[in-house]
Parts: sequence; structure tokens; C-alpha cells
Amino acid sequence: MNTMTLWHISGWEFAALAAAALLVGFSKTAVSGANTVSLAIFAAVLPARASTGVLLPILIVGDVLAVLTYRRHAHWPTLWRLFPAVAAGVVIGTLFLVWADDAVVRTSIGAILLFMAGVTLWRRRKAEAAAGDSAGAADEPDSVTTGSGRAKARSYGVLGGFTTMVANAGGPVMSMYLLSAGFRKLGFLGTSAFFFLIVNVTKVPFSVGLGLIDGHSLLLDAALAAFVVPGAFIGKWAVNRINQRLFEQLVIAATIIGGLQLLLR
Repeated sequence: MNTMTLWHISGWEFAALAAAALLVGFSKTAVSGANTVSLAIFAAVLPARASTGVLLPILIVGDVLAVLTYRRHAHWPTLWRLFPAVAAGVVIGTLFLVWADDAVVRTSIGAILLFMAGVTLWRRRKAEAAAGDSAGAADEPDSVTTGSGRAKARSYGVLGGFTTMVANAGGPVMSMYLLSAGFRKLGFLGTSAFFFLIVNVTKVPFSVGLGLIDGHSLLLDAALAAFVVPGAFIGKWAVNRINQRLFEQLVIAATIIGGLQLLLR
């Protein structure tokens, strides 16, 4: 893999990657989906395909910090319902990466993210018109136990597995699912923390097999990982100061921005 190392990037490029790593930590403990901006930064500084391999270990560091912070708030019935569909999506994404070039990857993921954001906004507006604001929803939403909830989990799970394998962009897809399922802030963060830790660790052998992770990429990861930690602490401080409505708006906005960045690059 033609991965750039510390000695092949400029100081400004390393600073951009460090800022993106800090944003990963923030997104994992505050606004899930915001790391699509990090994805775009990594893809701008490094070769697009190689950037996914460099970013994956950084995401895993953020996942570990998020699990340590929100482990008590995970909703495991939702996670078990998602994993089989996500596994199918990861396999599809791996096959897609075998032949897809950078332009196809960016366009596909950007279109999916914008579609998911649009569907979520439509569903939320429809729900609010029918029953008012969902601010009273619980951390364990009833919607994931119904037939329609299971079907929704399967469809979002396949898309989440596909997008996370292809471009580490599964965060916005799963954010849209958890919001549409009615998760409140802490339940959202705890469930997504465990989800992405398990999924991202599972992706490592696939990424190694595709040549996206090697010794050079891990050396760069070792230098960048230190910036994830302060980002996670900033996110933990900020999340208690963000109300539920603003939290949901930020998640959706981050998804739309990430999708547009991928489409317009």
C-alpha cells in the first residue's frame, strides 16, 4: 500500500490529521456522525483508499474511550438485532472495495448519507405532526421490539456495515437509525459506542487483507492516537451541556455535511 508516513507529509498536513483525530474523540463521546468531517480530512491529505486504513485504528481508540465513558447506557437487544445485518453489509462492502475506485466510493457513500438524513428528517416531521415532540422517549425504545423495528434494523444494519467497511462512514447511518428508533442522548451514545467498537475491530482483518493497514499506516496511527484522548474529554464535557433537541440537530447536520463533502470532492 502506498501509505504516506510521518516523513512523507508536511507539517500542515500532519496538523490537519491531528485535528481530525481530535474530532474523532469528540464525536465518539458527544456528537456521533461528526467524524464524517474527519473522514473527509483524512481522504484529502492521504490517498482516499489508503486513508480508510489509517483512520480505522484511530476510530477504534475513540470507540474504547466511548465504551469506558458510556458502557452503562448500551441497549444490547438493539445491538444483537443489528449485528447479523451489519456482518452482511461488511462482506458486501469488502467485495465492493475489490473493484471500486475512489470516485465511486465517495459518490456512493455521500449519496447514502444524504438519503438517510432525508429519510430521518421526513420521519421525524411526520411523527411530530402525529404525536408531538418525542422528547419523552426512553433509553430503551419500544420501536426496536416491533416487526417494523426489526425490518428497519436489518435495512440500516446492512447499510451501516457497507458504509463502515467502504469508507469508515457507518457512523451517520447508524446515527440515523438510533435517532429514528427513539433513543435518548445517553442511550444513543452507549449503544453506538459498543456497536462501533465491535464492528471496527471486526473490520481489521478485512482491511489488512485488502492492504489498507500495514506497518507504515500503524506508525502514523501511533502518532495521531494521542490527539483522540483530549477530543474525547472535550466531548464528555460538552455532552452534558447539549440538550436533546440540539443533540439530534447536530447529529443530522453532521451527517448532511459529511455527505455533501463526499459528493462534492
